[in-house]
Parts: sequence; C-alpha cells; structure tokens
Amino acid sequence: MQCNIPRLVIAAPMSGSGKTTVTVGLLAALVSGGKKVCSFKVGPDYIDPGWHKLAANSAAHNLDSYLVPPGVLKSIFVNNAKDADIAVIEGVMGLYDGGKAQISSTAQIAKLLDAPVVLVIDAKAMGASAAALALGFKQYDPSINVAGVILNRLGSATHEAMVREAMNSLAIPVFGALHRDDNLLLPERHLGLVPEGENAVAAEVVKNIKDAVERAVDVDMLVAVAEAASLMQWEEKATAVSRDYGNVTVAVAQDEAFNFYYPESLAVLSAKFGVTLIPFSPLKDKVLPEADGMILGGGFPEMFAAELSANDAMRNAIKEAAASGMPIYAECGGYMYLFDEIVDLVGKTYPMSGVISGTVTMEKKLRTVGYVKGIMRRETILGPKGATLSGHEFHFSVAPSAEEGTTAFDFTKITNGTAYVGGYADKNILASYLHIHFAGCPEAAEYFIGKCEQFRERQQWVS
Repeated sequence: MQCNIPRLVIAAPMSGSGKTTVTVGLLAALVSGGKKVCSFKVGPDYIDPGWHKLAANSAAHNLDSYLVPPGVLKSIFVNNAKDADIAVIEGVMGLYDGGKAQISSTAQIAKLLDAPVVLVIDAKAMGASAAALALGFKQYDPSINVAGVILNRLGSATHEAMVREAMNSLAIPVFGALHRDDNLLLPERHLGLVPEGENAVAAEVVKNIKDAVERAVDVDMLVAVAEAASLMQWEEKATAVSRDYGNVTVAVAQDEAFNFYYPESLAVLSAKFGVTLIPFSPLKDKVLPEADGMILGGGFPEMFAAELSANDAMRNAIKEAAASGMPIYAECGGYMYLFDEIVDLVGKTYPMSGVISGTVTMEKKLRTVGYVKGIMRRETILGPKGATLSGHEFHFSVAPSAEEGTTAFDFTKITNGTAYVGGYADKNILASYLHIHFAGCPEAAEYFIGKCEQFRERQQWVS
C-alpha cells in the first residue's frame, strides 16, 4: 500500500545540539500556522514527547526499531500520521548513533520511512568547520537524504554570515539560524529534560521557542522539503486478536511521579484487546480504582518521594492489592515505588509501598543505559519461563538483589553482551528496571491480561 505523508526528520551530529528545542519550536510554529501536525521521537525517550505534545497539542509517538519490529514501527507511523498535514520526527543522539549496528538510530529510521533529514548544528564554537561537519554527515551514507541544516547557538550576525557562506560554498541549504538565547533553554536534570508537566513555565518556554523559530527559520521551506518526500510504501497486515477482554480493567499509575508510557503500548491493551484502562495517582488519590490488575510505569518517584511517602492510604492500598493477588506489573520508577524505602539524591529516606523488601538508593552516577534482552527465569505475569522480552534500561538508582527464587530475569546488554540478573518476580508481581513496548510483544500483553482476568474471576467467586 502507499499514501502521501509529508514528513521530515530533525537530526543532529550529536546530543545536546538543540534537536528538541528546534523540534518544539517548529511544531508550535506549524500549529500556529494552521497545520495539522503529528510528531514522533526516535528511540525509547519518554520526556521529549511530552514537550512535543505541549507544542503540538496532540500526542507524540515513539519510533524504536529495537522495541518493536520495523514493520510494526512503520504501521505505527502511518496509522498516526496519515491524516496529518505534516509529520515531524525528532531524532535521537547523533544521526548515526543508536544501539549495536545502529539499531534504532535516527539514520535507520529515516531510511525505513524514506524521510528527508535536516541537521541541527550547534555552531557555538565553529565557523566554516560547521560546513565541513555537515558535508561529512551528508556523504557518510549517501542513501540518506540530508536536505540541509539549521544553525544553532550562533554568537552574532557576523558569525552567522561566516557559517552561511561556508555552507553556500558546498551547496548545503541553510533553513534557519538561531542565536544564543537563554530564554530558549529547556530545563534539565539527571535523566535529561524535566518533563513538561513539572515545569510551571513550560507554556512560556514553548512560546519563546516558537517565536524564535518563526523569526529565524524558514518554516515554509521546511514544509516544502517535507512535502517533496516520496509516497510512503508499507504493508498493512491484519492484527490477529485471539479474543476480546472487554470485561477486564487495569489501573494505570499516571501523574507527575509516574508518566513514562508509550501511547501505542497502552493502546495494545485497550484498542487491540479491549481492556479498560483506569488512570490513578499514587501521589494524590487515597483509594485505588476498582480493577483487575495494575501497571506502575516509570517516572521520577525520587523527585516526589516525600509526597508519595506522605500518602499512607495509597501506599497501604497498593500493598493490600498485592497481598490480595492482584497482578501488578512495574517498570523502573514503579519498581522503585514497590520497595520498602527510597533514599533520595540528598540521602533522605522515605517509606514506599513495602510490596518488595529492601531499600532503593539513588546515586548521582548513571548506573546503566541501553537496550537489553531479558529472559524470564520463571513464569511471571508476562509469560512462561524462558520467554524473552526486548527492552531498555536507564536509571541512576540501585535496587537490592532479589532473594533466592524471586529474581525475574537473565539480562544481556545488546551493545557488549554483558550478562546479569535482575528484577523481582513472585506470584502476581513482576517488577524491574526494564522498559518494554507492548506493540513489540503483544503476547506478553495478552498473558498479563489473562492473569488479570483470572484474578477477576477469583474475586467474583470469593464475593
């Protein structure tokens, strides 16, 4: 099948060049200009899509070829972008950076979607060398259409003219030039950008960036580049659904402390299998919604440890739900919340839900980041012993090792083959630092739903 989807990738030579800033400003400018926009983020990032959503006033989606098969990735892109005027895809790290063999790199996704690429170049400490850098990226893989550049963090009009002249000498189009401006900085902390939902002046920051992009970037030219993209070619495959689980409800923790979810991952539960998802807040709610299962996603429990600890009613409710046999699946931040305690970045200890014995300790040094493969050491609520999950880890905290008989996974790092064990699995609980995408493992989603249905039936029999 084929369809026309104007599309554009915003990439960079390296992290920290200003991809997110430019993407956010471009999205807001396009929406302001009357365009219906759909945005995407390459890789497993949860935070940048939140800023996309604020700028475009619509959900952003992740494109990750390790977490989901390329064919599924392409379907996610087409199904979400087919009705938009333009799709804007923000890259990850440098253009050619990704996992092993460039897995889920911006370059790989750009080729998969046959999308033109615009490089954001931080020219703060460069003159004509910026043009040499752009040329190198353009020639490194000629199969990628590097359509031009946007210059960022220029120091003066003279600096801009110098770099533009060098780009012109190599026939590399310059679509815009942003000068250094502290009003355009997005706030950061240990996991990267601060989520837009925690930033009281986020809307003002987005407006400042939008105004700067409208002044300094040729948005119409970028739209023209996107519209010149070839017709999208993809194979529409019917989604096999073994059965409908419309009677099952799952409570999903969603607030400032727990918000790391891929929209398409949750849609596997709701749209594919018919499960009703009920959001709740471990920060603010005093009671759990009536549900047959629970998901505690990642986030920043360490930043809200005092508030989470103070909500005794919710901590006790989750511990009681676990004791009752309710299936509970937890990732990273949710995993941390299930322990007895969290020690935050300044060394203060806060009680958590007490489902898992032990204390999680935050450290100032990154503990691990990257793609991993997890093989279940025993049957869990996501699958039988030996089942494999592809996922991603990114955390600064250290969790105590599980007791004998409750370790969840044999992990292998994809980049270097390092093997280790981790996570916690016991009866109705599965928790670890692993982030997965249900679109890449729908069988795990259905296994979880089946466990939720069994719990529902047991509860009905008891009552």
